[in-house]
Amino acid sequence: MNLSMRAALRRDPEEARIKIHGAQEFEAMRRAGRLAAEVLDFITPHVVPGVTTDALDRLCHDFIVANDAVPAPLNYRGFPRSICTSINHVVCHGIPGDRRLDEGDIVNIDITVILEGWHGDTSRMFLVGDKVPLKARRLVDVTYEAMMRGIEAVRPGARIGAVGHAIQSFVEAQRFSVVRDFCGHGIGRIFHDAPSILHFGAPEDGPVLRPGMFFTVEPMVNAGRWEVKILSDGWTAVTKDRSLSAQFEHTIGVTETGYEIFTLSPKGHTQPPYAG
Repeated sequence: MNLSMRAALRRDPEEARIKIHGAQEFEAMRRAGRLAAEVLDFITPHVVPGVTTDALDRLCHDFIVANDAVPAPLNYRGFPRSICTSINHVVCHGIPGDRRLDEGDIVNIDITVILEGWHGDTSRMFLVGDKVPLKARRLVDVTYEAMMRGIEAVRPGARIGAVGHAIQSFVEAQRFSVVRDFCGHGIGRIFHDAPSILHFGAPEDGPVLRPGMFFTVEPMVNAGRWEVKILSDGWTAVTKDRSLSAQFEHTIGVTETGYEIFTLSPKGHTQPPYAG
């Protein structure tokens, strides 16, 4: 689950507020991140034509609770469900309900768990059925590659802007656009913390990356223009031009030599189509 740019811009200067973590905190985040990824692995075979997003929410909620964790989105600032389900032109924060998935849809499922006080936050795209249009599949592939290029830019001494630059330069070369209104965020014991991780920008922008920093990388990529609008529910963000949107997300930690991804799939899933 991401942070709105408005919230990011209201924050105090971030450098002094960035938390640096040690070995015990890394181990706690490994456990939380693994569980979040396990939820997505668990829900994979249920993402089929005809299922409601509310049913997916209930399945994920029960799985999280059965593993002695808490679904972080539930009641967070009034959000009414345990996961986010963002379909087709929904950019992020889609609220599960009675909407049934149709053959050819693409959907992002965003999971955040709280395990032993630590947050694991991750999302993946799913292709619904066998008849997803080629352009939608390409958008999903580009978005996954953009996230990984952003993560691969993480190393001590680089600046946070290197992450956004790697994402933006790749996405725009594919003639897609990067959403500006939401960003990644610091995470740990707090759901949304410093630093803000923009998915666009220049390599010289932002604070310097240091070992022990935890944050999410979660680019939202649109097939059309980057502008979004928020629906009347106060949460659901959609593309203004009704173009398709896709997103992937990992939670990572900065190490002495680069990065560690806490939310890798235990089953080895990366991007769709997934084996059940």
